[in-house]
Amino acid sequence: MLKFNGAWRFEPPPDGKFNNSKIPVGVIDEFFGLVGKITMRGSRQDKFEHFKGHFCDAIGTTHIRSSSTSWAETDLRTFMEQASDNAPMFIEAFWDACESIKQFDPECVVPDENIINGILKKYKVGYALLPPELILLETDAPLVAVSERSLTLTEKANEVLQVSLNQSEQLLHEGKGREAVQEILWLLETVSTAFRGLKTDAGTIEGKYFNKIAGELKEIEKGTTFGRIVEWMMELHGYLSSPTGGGIRHGLDLYEGVTISLNEARLICNLVRSYIGFLLTEHERLTKKRG
Repeated sequence: MLKFNGAWRFEPPPDGKFNNSKIPVGVIDEFFGLVGKITMRGSRQDKFEHFKGHFCDAIGTTHIRSSSTSWAETDLRTFMEQASDNAPMFIEAFWDACESIKQFDPECVVPDENIINGILKKYKVGYALLPPELILLETDAPLVAVSERSLTLTEKANEVLQVSLNQSEQLLHEGKGREAVQEILWLLETVSTAFRGLKTDAGTIEGKYFNKIAGELKEIEKGTTFGRIVEWMMELHGYLSSPTGGGIRHGLDLYEGVTISLNEARLICNLVRSYIGFLLTEHERLTKKRG
């Protein structure tokens, strides 16, 4: 069984940006089509009955074997339609049926979470499978806002900024935490290059990469809040780069590394987004100061 808020079994979350309460007909059609493909190998009726059993459980009714394969197929469709009134229970029934079918047919190939998530996304269903958990997308806390346009960046740079921010946010919505952090970390490194060649009271920023640029900014702003914040950025960047830390940039140590959870990924993305916003503001301040 999938892990999710037990209260959803009695009352699914209300609709918002997504379809959270009921499953759209399009999803029923596509999931039913997937079952049809699964039944092409071995006993078709046994497999229809297997899925029927899980959807009967979802709606709280007794599973009775159908009189024929065609009736089993028709009955399954009926039970799926009835189960669609509770979106999380519907998703759980389909997922559990796919996972447990291997117990009597080990060679049976079933759709994985990526295929299922793709269908849910297509019809704007507000859940993402992150086995063994079912994540509700609607309740995600809003991400830290970053200015849509920096006055001291070129139009092309501003476009890169917004595309990457949107991509990271979309990956979070899809339950792909590691990829979302990778994207936002890349953007932090990219934004830092805006300081290259900037003249300050202590000299010109000459570094070409994040660590060098951040290191120079830290020394120039030593003893200030700006300098301290840059130091925090470097510490987070170093942690995420380490195979035994976040394992984002240089791979994860298979023996000592710890994978980042979706909740942790969201926190990290918010931290980095706040750093990016801070850097953009400071870049404008320093640019105007020298201008």
